[in-house]
Amino acid sequence: MNFGAQASYFIATLLLILGLKRMSSPRTARSGILWAGVGMVLAVAAAFVFSTRMYTLHPTLANAGVSGQRFGLIVVAIAVGAIPAWWSGRKVAITDMPQMVAIYNGLGGGAAAAVGAIELYSGHAYLGSLAFPVIAVLGVLVGTVAFGGSLVAFLKLQDWMGTLRFTGRHVVNGILLAAVAVLGMGSIFPHSFSGAGLSLSWTVGFFLLTSLALGCLITLPIGGADMPVVISTYNACIGLAVGFEGFVIQNAAMIIAGTVVGAAGGLLTLLMAKAMNRTIRNVWFSDFGDRKLPVQLADGRARSMKSIDTADAAAIMAYSENVIVVPGYGLAVAQAQHKLWELVQMLRKKAVKVRFAIHPVAGRMPGHMSVLMAEAGVPYDLISDLEEINGDFANADVALVIGANDVVNPAARTDKGSPIYGMPILNVDQAKQVLVVKRGKGTGFSGVENELFFGPNTRMVFGDAQQVIGKIILSLKEL
Repeated sequence: MNFGAQASYFIATLLLILGLKRMSSPRTARSGILWAGVGMVLAVAAAFVFSTRMYTLHPTLANAGVSGQRFGLIVVAIAVGAIPAWWSGRKVAITDMPQMVAIYNGLGGGAAAAVGAIELYSGHAYLGSLAFPVIAVLGVLVGTVAFGGSLVAFLKLQDWMGTLRFTGRHVVNGILLAAVAVLGMGSIFPHSFSGAGLSLSWTVGFFLLTSLALGCLITLPIGGADMPVVISTYNACIGLAVGFEGFVIQNAAMIIAGTVVGAAGGLLTLLMAKAMNRTIRNVWFSDFGDRKLPVQLADGRARSMKSIDTADAAAIMAYSENVIVVPGYGLAVAQAQHKLWELVQMLRKKAVKVRFAIHPVAGRMPGHMSVLMAEAGVPYDLISDLEEINGDFANADVALVIGANDVVNPAARTDKGSPIYGMPILNVDQAKQVLVVKRGKGTGFSGVENELFFGPNTRMVFGDAQQVIGKIILSLKEL
């Protein structure tokens, strides 16, 4: 590979790393995304330009890879991928962002798996040392499992599929895993199945199908409340798959970028699991998150929720000194983030101190609520995470909860029998007055009844978040 290609890949990788670094802060996240995007465009352009040039200068290499006549198809493939992605990225609603992240992550894993499968099918992976087919097979396995699992995650987040469990699923998954291992070995050593009449192409094909089935089946029983951790885990797997296949095709940008993404995704997975006080094993193999499970309150008694109208809610907040706002997925569903910021600005003009409390796993993906607040233009200095603000709820006059559920459930502290026991929560119940804006009386994404809604200091404001906040704003104008 010439100096120009190496230099381009180095710059692209540097941009990606710097972009990821800038994404660690809400203040610089937007520019970080742009930096990483420019790096990705540069890497794709360099791979295309320098590969084209190589095959033009050395026509004999066409037999070992991409022929010059196929570059038109590559251009078409780039257009087919880029144009819909650009359009969907601009049009997607913030409520649909989690499933978009899930499916696009999955497509990345599928692409990496396709690269490895092609190298195995063509025989290029066997031209060097044994390490090449071994790593190619690992990349295909990880990428395909992540693709299948991300597809199921997308369907769950889109509410096109629920949590599906069946007796003996662990046995079925074990059998599939054994089949994947056998077929993977057959793909590494292509002559091992020749006696059984199974060619390399059939072996690799069955290997792909069983890996895809494994990814789908291990994700089917996972409850919706665990989806942020699942998406983060698959993100890490996809990074590894890209790095593996980068080694196979000797692409430095893929190796470095895949490794960085894999490491970042792995760290994020651990942090997300810690935020829920759950182990990775518990997320993947427990029955947590089944909406159909009947869940009792901690004391076993039936208690009623006490409601309040929007005019009274407006008066309570207008005459408070300290208000903490806790946004949740219901806010995203109602597209009410801009209305909420308008409400907060009105309260601030009345000399009310208002801050936002963001739980690490609020919403349907890591950082969902932070993205929502950034879209509304909320200043970053008004936003605090769980550790920064949790001790301040006891001094708050009002905690305004909008669409949040599991992340404010006191059962996580008090009920050892609760599936969410031990999960760090926002101490909303410790505020002097709690106002909860909620569409209905149902449970949260985990299927667990929320004790907060029955608390003596809690008042429910039922309705669509945007409509409720709009009415509160009108009432504030009259005060």
